[in-house]
Amino acid sequence: MEYVNLSNGVKMPMEGFGVFQVRDKAECKRSVLDAIKAGYRLIDTAASYTNEDAVGEAVREAIDQGLCKREDLFITSKMWVQDMASFDMAKAAIDASLEKTGLEYLDLYLLHQAMKDYFSAWRAMEAAYREGKLRAIGVSNFYPNVLTNFCETVEIRPMVNQVELHPYFTQEKALETMAYYNVVPEAWAPLGGGRYDPFNEGTLIEIAKAHGKTVSQVMLRWNVQRGVVVIPKSTHLERIEENFNIWDFTLTDEEMAQVSSLDRGYEGTAVKHFDPDFVRMCTGRKIHD
Repeated sequence: MEYVNLSNGVKMPMEGFGVFQVRDKAECKRSVLDAIKAGYRLIDTAASYTNEDAVGEAVREAIDQGLCKREDLFITSKMWVQDMASFDMAKAAIDASLEKTGLEYLDLYLLHQAMKDYFSAWRAMEAAYREGKLRAIGVSNFYPNVLTNFCETVEIRPMVNQVELHPYFTQEKALETMAYYNVVPEAWAPLGGGRYDPFNEGTLIEIAKAHGKTVSQVMLRWNVQRGVVVIPKSTHLERIEENFNIWDFTLTDEEMAQVSSLDRGYEGTAVKHFDPDFVRMCTGRKIHD
């Protein structure tokens, strides 16, 4: 496992385990435990996933079983849009995530979308960061123009920006902007999120064969070699272990370029953040009671 140093000096694993859409609590808990046993130390959840409690249960059980120590783990959650309407609502949302996970602190907490009053929400996160409730703070789905304005305005700049990043949506400009502000990029849907049929992509198949690896491993390796943290998701043990086994090979510069050539630009996005209907849907969705 490799690590990246965030701007505040906190070490973040370059590969983690995601639990998006794993809504069954028992399945989520089992999958997280399987991931920790396989070697993952970063676990990524969110208020909107409605499984923060299951992640917390898995973390506590893993510690009780002696699989790891709390300080070995890097637990991430995110504030949903509905809680970003004011400083006080955001403050309550942070406390709600801590209560649901049953943890004294979170290693990373993110604004899930650049919506509602995210500047007031950020000030609440800055306060929680100073109080030690959050070891690091960041954002998610902040496109280059939004991230630039944000970094030029806030007191504490985000340490991470979690965005869609995979061979069909490479987001080179986003990576340049994050590098400029010393923000670590993190990829959601690093395997394409079930779209684009990458497992039948000739280019990826040939590269995988050359290294004795799978297409999934090539896609994940491509991102980490770009300095991107990846958080693949699976509820199947063999896939969980397969996705973690990416640290014993390196793609050549030519192979990196070949993978990047699959980029489809904004045509390759999964979520249309520029669609007014999508924004209206997000701002009307309630997570915490």
